[in-house]
Amino acid sequence: MDVTDIVDLDRHPLGDTQFRARSQATLDTEGVVVLESLIRPRALSAMQTEAQSGQDQAYFCKQSHSVYLTPPDPMHAPTHPANRQVSSSKGCICDDVIAAQSPLRILYDAPLFRDFVKATTKEGELHPYADPLSSINIHYAKRGQELGWHFDNSSFAITLLIQKPTAGGTFEYVKDLRDADAGDMNYDGVRAVLEGKRTPEVLSMDPGTLVLFRGRNSLHRVSPNASDRTRMLAVLAYNSKPGVMLSEHARMTFYGRLA
Repeated sequence: MDVTDIVDLDRHPLGDTQFRARSQATLDTEGVVVLESLIRPRALSAMQTEAQSGQDQAYFCKQSHSVYLTPPDPMHAPTHPANRQVSSSKGCICDDVIAAQSPLRILYDAPLFRDFVKATTKEGELHPYADPLSSINIHYAKRGQELGWHFDNSSFAITLLIQKPTAGGTFEYVKDLRDADAGDMNYDGVRAVLEGKRTPEVLSMDPGTLVLFRGRNSLHRVSPNASDRTRMLAVLAYNSKPGVMLSEHARMTFYGRLA
């Protein structure tokens, strides 16, 4: 199996200059690029089988955190948006569990796909994590599990939906709610979202859909799974520089192990 067996290149010509330019423009203006039905049915079926078989090895955890993913700020009250806690709960299997011939790994390593991501995000280089756990992950959300409201630390994220729950588990976001580089945290705007006074955008997607998302300044979450069908999502993570490792603390927190 190679990338042409995995990606529907007729629908999404990843190597085409104009297609790349349109994707780049969409990411710049909308903050998100959605490639529906990117994955061919046979490859998607293989991904679903792999994710199902690996679920017993997943590390499940529940965490409380602020939307800014920062330690408590003693300058503000516990109920202030800088400190208000939300909940995230999920399971995860790591890169070292993903098989060498997995369609996920073939896609991740394919120069065609990586060059498309570079062109769309305007990154000069893309490299895998240097640690053995962080490049490719599969996330699981069972009934009641969710990803709480937060801003990303990274400039972009790539996700691929493998299995969709029958209810809940929707991706919701508010575009450009803050300007982290300018130091504008927009506490009032965040408070309005947390209190349900501002309606987020909802991104509907089916299995086989890949999403490139700029989450550094766009508040986002995955709502609780309201069904008995597990939500399964692959995360493909690159770095702009070689040799980057997720810290030991972060690996223990997210994966429950170092290697």
